Amino acid sequence: MPPTYVMLLWHMHQPFYKDLAEDLYAMPWVRLHALKDYYGMVAVLKEFPNVHVTFNLVPSLLAQLNDYAQETAREEDYEIAFRPVEALTREARERLLDFAFRLNRDNLLYRYPRFRELFERARATRNQEGAARLFTLQDLLDLQVLSQLAWFDEIYLAQDPAIRALTKKGRGYSEADKVVLRKKGIEIFKVTLEEYAEASRRGQVEISTSPFYHPILPLLCDTNVAVESHPGVKLPRRRFQHPEDARAQLRAAVELHERFFGTRPRGLWPSEGSVSDEVLALAMQEGFEWTATDEGVLGRSLQVGFYRQADGTMASGQELYRPHRFVAGDKGISIFFRDHQLSDLIGFVYSRIDAQAAAADLHQRIRAAGRSMGNRPALISIILDGENAWEFFPGNGREFLRAFYGRLASDSSLRAVTASEALGVTEPGKLTHVVPGSWISANFDIWIGADEDNRAWDLLSEARDFFAAKSGDPRLDPAKVRLAEQELWIAEGSDWCWWYGPEHSSGHDEEFDRLFRTHLSNIYRLLGGSPPDQLAVPIKRPAVKAKVSPPTGRIAPRVDGQVTSYFEWLGAGVYSPDYRSSSMHGGAQCVDALYFGNNDRALYVRLDLVEKFREDYPQFEVRVNVDGENRARIQAWVEQGKLGTVQFWRRDEQMLVPLGTGNQLQVAFNRIFELRLDYALAGHAPGQTAHFQVSLWAEDLPLQVIPPEGWLTLELTEDLTGW
Repeated sequence: MPPTYVMLLWHMHQPFYKDLAEDLYAMPWVRLHALKDYYGMVAVLKEFPNVHVTFNLVPSLLAQLNDYAQETAREEDYEIAFRPVEALTREARERLLDFAFRLNRDNLLYRYPRFRELFERARATRNQEGAARLFTLQDLLDLQVLSQLAWFDEIYLAQDPAIRALTKKGRGYSEADKVVLRKKGIEIFKVTLEEYAEASRRGQVEISTSPFYHPILPLLCDTNVAVESHPGVKLPRRRFQHPEDARAQLRAAVELHERFFGTRPRGLWPSEGSVSDEVLALAMQEGFEWTATDEGVLGRSLQVGFYRQADGTMASGQELYRPHRFVAGDKGISIFFRDHQLSDLIGFVYSRIDAQAAAADLHQRIRAAGRSMGNRPALISIILDGENAWEFFPGNGREFLRAFYGRLASDSSLRAVTASEALGVTEPGKLTHVVPGSWISANFDIWIGADEDNRAWDLLSEARDFFAAKSGDPRLDPAKVRLAEQELWIAEGSDWCWWYGPEHSSGHDEEFDRLFRTHLSNIYRLLGGSPPDQLAVPIKRPAVKAKVSPPTGRIAPRVDGQVTSYFEWLGAGVYSPDYRSSSMHGGAQCVDALYFGNNDRALYVRLDLVEKFREDYPQFEVRVNVDGENRARIQAWVEQGKLGTVQFWRRDEQMLVPLGTGNQLQVAFNRIFELRLDYALAGHAPGQTAHFQVSLWAEDLPLQVIPPEGWLTLELTEDLTGW
């Protein structure tokens, strides 16, 4: 068999958080991800010299990293974290208690007992003002140190003696410790870019680029292009059509890349994998040799579907597992299409299982996918975010990466190559037209169409027209005109409309909204104008958190897998998942709602599944865990839309339980999943507390856990008011 080539591309990006007019960073995420992700992701590759990888470094991220490395970045949270504790004002203490705990609890915060102690104490007071009064100076000093130390990359934690000493100390930190910590942070900022440059020089890493401030290039060229991928989409009132801005952002990206790395980038990752014929032609004209997007764009362009078979191969793999050459006139550019499933397994699933098992699963799936090409070489493109997923992995995902890279390096049938190395390994396909789209649903719905998105585009369009009308005025300071142009480009970035609309909510929506409107306002101010009043009005509506309604009465529904009557679940509690709170898109969205309740004999659970989930997964598994003395677990398999095997476990021992007889346990699936579990079987009784959790699995991998933070609690009282 010919070898299977693996082209792995890690995309590194953060929004541009700097207000250029004020020279101030509004949010700390570039700095914190620099501590946690960017250095370790490239440094770990030294352990696997035969594994070649592509990194996409967005220019606006590089510019921000360089600010921190040169110690020129002004950021209030950064300053407060290292200010002498006795000099912290009341307002600064409250802000510290706000931003210090904005991190993953299980994998970052809870690994430091003192950090967890401070978090629990702050949470008990219910607000930063109360906690700020109760915390001693030593509490605040420990919080300053631990809130930064928790973000340090696992590799740096292991190899640096000073950082190891701070980790071991655990509490009772001094001002001198804080000085050491700040110095080590700056070391990481400085060495990070050097590590990427060195890895590139030794040929193990290829570095590609994106348009400077990460705009959605097809929409920048013409917002009307969204109609082809989504006929009937609601467009902004004003048509935005500025391909000259797209070209300018590409040229600025190349210029910065050459300045940082001394070479011209061969590859372009278009922001969010967004492509169109016009964008591909533009990339060719600007000298790029390859680009990439998602398999969904290829499928729509060729009008084929990519369906995985039971053995892991793909009937249409001969198209997906090779690059394609897009040709326009006498020019061409190669396009890689990512394997959506393999990429999303890393991004959204493997964090929930053992690292070695996850690496083994990915390894065998890659080998199976390679067999799709028969006797021809296969090129499998795995492309995903290289930073945001890792906080959900124990140990920042480093054990998983080592296990996966180790398998790639030791398997002689696999070769991990950079994108440029991959161009000649197999015969490319040919395209003369691509259906415009991104790596999310092969359209642009995340960034255009919703009322909030369209309002942002209209405000941007008005500011762009103002810039065009005023920037040529010879009386204006040229430096201010250049700064206004940068503010315009920043406002053209993809990140603002990522958070606008119904799809996502960041937990920092007000800050993102305010920063976007600030960038637009700066354009008017820098060019001698007055920002319009509408820029003072927030665009983003208040976020709606996941909704949990407690039970209000006893229930006794018929367990038949369908909604026999609306009233049979009346009185049940309802958990409605929130799918908008992640900076990544594509996590499992399987469940519309979970209903739960009880009567004096049994606990009831109902799952309403998303229609797309039922279409995509004809075979899946539902697991219901009930915590307590007996540790009950029910596993139910659905095959081809029908309930199959059901197993019941108690104290980790399997028990045979009659099903469908009304005795102790009932399970059913049709349109919905329903379950009835007797207290006697679960080891509970009225008056006790039940803790339960529901998870969905497919192909032995967890897709979604409800609730993701742990367990739902149900007080088994007769009147149910104690939930």
